[in-house]
Amino acid sequence: MITISLLAQTASAVSSEPKKQSVTTPAADAVAPSRRMQIFFNQNALSQKNFTITGLNPEKTTEFTVRRDEIISQAQVNLQFTPSPSLIPIQSQLKVYLNEELMQVISLTAEQLGKSNNVLVPIDPRYINDFNRLRLQLIGHYNAVCENPANSTLWIDISKSSFIDLTIQTLPLKKNLAHFPEPFIDPLDNRPLNLPMVFSGQPDLMQQRAAAILASWFGTKARWRGQSFPALFNKLPERNAIVFVTNKERPDFLKNYPTVNAPKIEMIDHPDNPFIKLLVISGRDNNDLIMAVKGIATGTILFRGQSVTIDKIENLAPRKPYDAPFWVHTDRPTTFAELQQFKEQLQTSGFDPAPISLPFTLPPDLFLYGSPGINVALNYRYTIPPALSSSHLNISLNNYFVKSYPLLLTPDRESKFLGMWSLQNLIGSAKKFTIPVLDLGTNNQMVFEFAYVNVIGGGNTEGRCESFTLIKNYASIDGNSTIDFSNYYHYMAMPDLNAFANAGFPFSRLADLAQTSILISKQPLAIEVTTLLNVIGNIGSQTGYPALALTLTDDWSKIKNTDTDILIIGTIPSDLYKDSNVNLLLDKTKSRVNKPFRQNELPAFPVQANNAAVNDQAVVSSDGIMSAIIGLQSPYYKQRSIVALLADSPRGFELLNETLTKKDLLGRVFGSVAVIRESGVTSLQVGSVYYIGHLPWYIQVWLTLKKHPISLALGAVLVAIILTFMLWHALTAISRRRLKKMDD
Repeated sequence: MITISLLAQTASAVSSEPKKQSVTTPAADAVAPSRRMQIFFNQNALSQKNFTITGLNPEKTTEFTVRRDEIISQAQVNLQFTPSPSLIPIQSQLKVYLNEELMQVISLTAEQLGKSNNVLVPIDPRYINDFNRLRLQLIGHYNAVCENPANSTLWIDISKSSFIDLTIQTLPLKKNLAHFPEPFIDPLDNRPLNLPMVFSGQPDLMQQRAAAILASWFGTKARWRGQSFPALFNKLPERNAIVFVTNKERPDFLKNYPTVNAPKIEMIDHPDNPFIKLLVISGRDNNDLIMAVKGIATGTILFRGQSVTIDKIENLAPRKPYDAPFWVHTDRPTTFAELQQFKEQLQTSGFDPAPISLPFTLPPDLFLYGSPGINVALNYRYTIPPALSSSHLNISLNNYFVKSYPLLLTPDRESKFLGMWSLQNLIGSAKKFTIPVLDLGTNNQMVFEFAYVNVIGGGNTEGRCESFTLIKNYASIDGNSTIDFSNYYHYMAMPDLNAFANAGFPFSRLADLAQTSILISKQPLAIEVTTLLNVIGNIGSQTGYPALALTLTDDWSKIKNTDTDILIIGTIPSDLYKDSNVNLLLDKTKSRVNKPFRQNELPAFPVQANNAAVNDQAVVSSDGIMSAIIGLQSPYYKQRSIVALLADSPRGFELLNETLTKKDLLGRVFGSVAVIRESGVTSLQVGSVYYIGHLPWYIQVWLTLKKHPISLALGAVLVAIILTFMLWHALTAISRRRLKKMDD
């Protein structure tokens, strides 16, 4: 826990308007910048395909957000759709709503039926808020009387190419830190974060460390969006940015910035554009910069006014292993409420309710081998299903079916014991089950689907019509439900670049990177500093905690003998050139790589040492661009690992940064070597396998024997012989004692 004392300076009023930040009047000659943005329907959908509106599911929605420092000046929906040819013209309609306000009714004509159509629907910008929901509703008719909403001819296909076309204008903001970290990152902006960090020149180690800590903190805010932090040396940024300033070192565009007497954080206008904000991190020296960014990482709840001064920071308690805020607990059960990311995540409604999704992240080295399953205590509620139906709750994990429970008409015994059955006419249920460990990975998603069987009206065999009103079903998962990953050992095979790519492991074992040492070039290029910021920002997005305790150096001799995990950026130190565990070396014109006996296209579990063994070695000379990520065991401490981010040129670093900041490319990184070329990422599991973590001796023996089935069989025979001999010896002794008593 950290305590911070802050002194607010140049306080300004904070607007009471909840939707937009405080605005100010810019200079008379300043023109508010505007941009166009197209939000395609499949960007917000679980599927990248078209979606269909039917009689049973007559509504579909798509959502979009608007940054708090922007406003929409024009908007329209470019709607591409194909209606069923069986629909009755004019009577069948498609209604378009924005935030429950009707924008337009599209009456389907005979010419449109069965054909692809394109309609522009104007949107009144006055109805656009920060969070917006566009809803399409089908009013479909195929018969004059006695219609059945389940009829297969009731449909309209909405193309994935449909999009919302927005013209966005930037608002002039007051320089007020009360809204921080806005506008530098806005929680309503779903795009990847792009936040430049500006230095007066080539930064020294302490300035790089300060920037890395701040990048990791912004990574915790970006989370699933992705993030990149371009480093600029004495260049004026073209967007919202961070600027590092000391009394002796400052970029030319801030050469008249006043000196300071303490660590200071201030929001100022861009020198050429008042609509762009710069966050100036200033101090008397580099130590003040470190203190200032730690103040941001721990005390923004106290920020207000144009600037704040950091007076004091107290470190009260060190982090514990595996306590990353974005990971499940490993010392006790984790409640679903702790995994919840937004307010309505654990509830659903509708005639056919949408599934409830719950993502969660595990420590990559959690040893689940041999476990009968992970215990889940699930409490849920639902509206009464139709009588004698076959409605079910279906549970899946990572797209694999796990369990199914019937939705009963009356509460079960467990829910009665918990007192859950009489809440707002909802039936409660409590279940305990296990999920298979083989379906688990580092990043997981559990899905709960309340599948209702509904009674639908229509004609009967006697020709009489029966109509029913379609009503919504409601269901929710109790936040007190738990999933239990406690009491498991930590042990895994390495190297595993997939764990590094998806969880920052092994560096993230301590969320503040207290046992991480980073080696960077003595005179790094801006693109190398960008790589440092991107990789640390990525780890922050995976742990949820800033890298307050990382060690950064440009001297290999200072860290090679330390009991830490080592991250290398740039080139391999000469001490490691002859290490047999280095399976790839990269130079400007020549590269060397070891190839395995058998190459896997996907991460292998468990790692097969015989497949990963080095089969041959290739040495290639080329002037082409390449970069790589390699993992190996530290030659100094057997429980420590080294991960190296290598590039042969500035363009190679660009490829490396592109991989670190794009999820689809990062997902292809696994094994011990990942080669990055302009054609993509190729990963290899090659070289010796080592293990980190600890297991009891008897589990170690069992794992060893399982790898050698013949030895296991011989051992079993030997144990049987020994037990037989011991039993024979005991029975013989008993027989002798009886005979002796009889003789006496």
